[in-house]
Amino acid sequence: MSSKSSSSTIALNKRARFEYKLEERFEAGISLMGWEVKALRAGRVQFGESYVLLKDGDAFLFGCLITPLPSASTHVQPDPMRNRRLLLHRRELDQLIGMVERKGYTLIPTAMYWKKGKVKVEIALAKGKKTHDKRRTEKERDWQRQKGRLLRQS
Repeated sequence: MSSKSSSSTIALNKRARFEYKLEERFEAGISLMGWEVKALRAGRVQFGESYVLLKDGDAFLFGCLITPLPSASTHVQPDPMRNRRLLLHRRELDQLIGMVERKGYTLIPTAMYWKKGKVKVEIALAKGKKTHDKRRTEKERDWQRQKGRLLRQS
């Protein structure tokens, strides 16, 4: 089985490209409980509203909803909205803290996927787009779609 198969993707944050201008990307591990891993294997995750906060020199994923399976253990009380710690190297954390605090960037999770049996989260340094930037992006996407149709017809 290849490590870059299409089934390795758990969730994508498609709105991130529309709402933000993505600059640099980082790969982070994520600290999960057993029931969360089982739920991720079943695809029970909502990732679109999540964001990353840097607190006390650590990165945390907020707003990611992992719905527990109905067969979850009876002695564990699952919290689907709990804050999950992201695992990054100290050097990467220091770089991210500097960019967020000094240069006004935001950290946005863009993808969640499997890599060598571990769950990874791709986070991106992002700047918020203004309304006119969003309109321009939408206009370019519509033009590319229309151009493709015209080329197919002729």
